[in-house]
Amino acid sequence: MNIRYAIVIEKADNNYAAYVPDLPGCVATGRTAEEMQRLIREAIEFHLRGLREDGLPIPEPVSRVDYIDVAA
Repeated sequence: MNIRYAIVIEKADNNYAAYVPDLPGCVATGRTAEEMQRLIREAIEFHLRGLREDGLPIPEPVSRVDYIDVAA
């Protein structure tokens, strides 16, 4: 079964960072966007595995991502 979680990606001076709003504490950073995407996927899988091992429920994804256009 696949679950789709929203991630928030932030560009810093020298790297990319991501976090998962529906999984507090689940974060990753990488030198490139591609590395960060690989690492956040691994972080999510690790996080979910830990929840299962501890007998805790897997959170349903409820966050969504959208954009708003404004005049600049």
